[in-house]
Amino acid sequence: MTTRQGASAKVAGGVPRFLRYLGMPLFLGVVCLALYLYVSTKPLDSIEKRILTANFLFARVIEHIQLAAVSTVIVVVLAVTTGILLTRPGTRRVTPLIIGLANIGQAVPSIGLLVLFAITWDFGFWPAIVALVAYSFLSILRNTMVGLQQVDRSTIEAARGMGMTKTAVLFRIELPLAVPIILAGIRTALIINVGTATLAAFVDAGGLGTVIDRGIRLGRDSVLIVGSVLTGVLALSIDWLAGVAEEILRPRGL
Repeated sequence: MTTRQGASAKVAGGVPRFLRYLGMPLFLGVVCLALYLYVSTKPLDSIEKRILTANFLFARVIEHIQLAAVSTVIVVVLAVTTGILLTRPGTRRVTPLIIGLANIGQAVPSIGLLVLFAITWDFGFWPAIVALVAYSFLSILRNTMVGLQQVDRSTIEAARGMGMTKTAVLFRIELPLAVPIILAGIRTALIINVGTATLAAFVDAGGLGTVIDRGIRLGRDSVLIVGSVLTGVLALSIDWLAGVAEEILRPRGL
């Protein structure tokens, strides 16, 4: 009887996780289907037909993903490394300066950063990437520092007392314990980059912002709706994937 009750409880406990994993993909599938039905049943003029093609939209989605992915990878490497260095005893004096610079990068409006880099540097992919990195740097830096600083000092001292080097303590104790907080910062930065990458269209960097921009400039509501909905679907899809990855990569027992 006890075994049967335990099995029932296990099944019941598995339902929320099952729904959490599949609920969002099902919802986004319904949204995409509704968008397809909306476009297919709406009479389109020649301009709308040229823009709302599978090849054109797919190319813009790929560009958007490239902008978000490349900027996130770069900012993860830079921000996590900087966060580790700033929590070491010898570099804490420069912590306020670095955090101040990171605050400036996030305080300046994203469109301002994009236009500034476009004017002083160039239009295109890489200026947009640098702007995205500057805009999302603070979230990962702050979470990395908080994650490392919240590690119990007695645990670190015990490891040092066992003969572990500082490097071993960092990679075997501090970073694993800080992983959940760091992953939360990476997830936040990824979503920031997905949303901000929409503005990259204004500096000729492509992405789904191009579809939205054309819908506004040409006065085509159907194009504007498609671009906006696809941007939202992409952001929610990446957030869902990041959430799954966060749970999978979280060290067991934490």
